[in-house]
Amino acid sequence: MQIRYVIDTHVHADHISCGRKLAELAGARYVLHASAGARFQFLPVKDGDVLDLGNVQIQMLHTPGHTPEHIALLVTDRTRGPEPWFLLSGHTLMVGDLGRTELVSNAEEGARALFETTRKLKKLPDHIEILPGAFSGSVCGRSLSGKPMSTIGFERRFNQAFQIDDPDEFVRFMLQNIPTPPANAEKNRAVNLGFEES
Repeated sequence: MQIRYVIDTHVHADHISCGRKLAELAGARYVLHASAGARFQFLPVKDGDVLDLGNVQIQMLHTPGHTPEHIALLVTDRTRGPEPWFLLSGHTLMVGDLGRTELVSNAEEGARALFETTRKLKKLPDHIEILPGAFSGSVCGRSLSGKPMSTIGFERRFNQAFQIDDPDEFVRFMLQNIPTPPANAEKNRAVNLGFEES
């Protein structure tokens, strides 16, 4: 199998990504949202862009909130059907909660951006499977389930944060019980953006 793209949904603060190295070793293109501001070359994508892999198409959804440059990947496999099948949601919509919002921006600004992202994700059909980048044990959310996948419909019904439709109530909810930040968060992001050595 040929690896054509290596995609980071966002610039991580909790660990050093090996995405660039994997892309280099595989002869693939490294993908980030256009606003990432990395020091190195990458394939910049924007909301609505599509990476075509033959039978598989990956549509980019700009999903800011956890970080400003966050993207989610809406995947269609035309051998299964003409409509999207699943969403690689990164650290935005996870099983049981949404991603924390204060690692890069002001917590309230991040929460307001995340509220707009939830409005976008709520437009997806209930059957879309959700495959997040983290689950229970991660520092990127609060009430994360140990189950590694879900659906839009299940999260719409049972994810307390995802149910909130009022922006001010949403911000209040997201500012409660913020976990301790990961160690070396700023340094990790600087390394992942190419501004520091690991």
